[in-house]
Amino acid sequence: MAFPLRNESNVSGSEVFAGYSSTVGKLARGLLEGISESLGLETGYIDKAMNMESSLQILTANLYPPCPQPELAMGLPPHSDHGLLTILMQNGIGGLQVNHGGKWVNVDPLPNAFLVNTGDHLEIMSNGKYKSVLHRAVVNSKATRMSIPQSIGPSPDTVVAPVEQLLDGENNRAMYLAMKYKDYLELHLSNVLNGKSRLERVKI
Repeated sequence: MAFPLRNESNVSGSEVFAGYSSTVGKLARGLLEGISESLGLETGYIDKAMNMESSLQILTANLYPPCPQPELAMGLPPHSDHGLLTILMQNGIGGLQVNHGGKWVNVDPLPNAFLVNTGDHLEIMSNGKYKSVLHRAVVNSKATRMSIPQSIGPSPDTVVAPVEQLLDGENNRAMYLAMKYKDYLELHLSNVLNGKSRLERVKI
């Protein structure tokens, strides 16, 4: 899959990022097809149910310059991402950590590779079968780290709830409230990053 990242003289920066964002969005939709199948659903189930033709995609860029006292600073505090997937491109400088078994584990960047995190809304719609990734960013004293995450979410007006086909009565009841994606985003923006606290607020 080709990614239009080279900025030729006749191509504006906004066009480069628009092309990149579009291509990453297609990659995400392909991944969601595989996730649908892994849940025992039809291949295009998530794509259709989440109205991915009108998917809300948010592209950001993070710069973490060297810090003289990295033990006293944090790049980003622990949090999980809204949306279904976050696809991350980064330079060769480590700094991403994920929480596994209650411990923080370094995720070393691989050359020419994306890192994919599962988000809160994949956890909600799968009723906990997929978990959103609790992660943080740490800084170092020697090198600048850059990362470009793109969050892939449903359309803003899509109501996200546990998929009925994944529920089977009292033994596997819905564990999350139904909520429009845009309302969850408002909840996300109105609170400081604090672990998975936003997701906890929509748990039943």
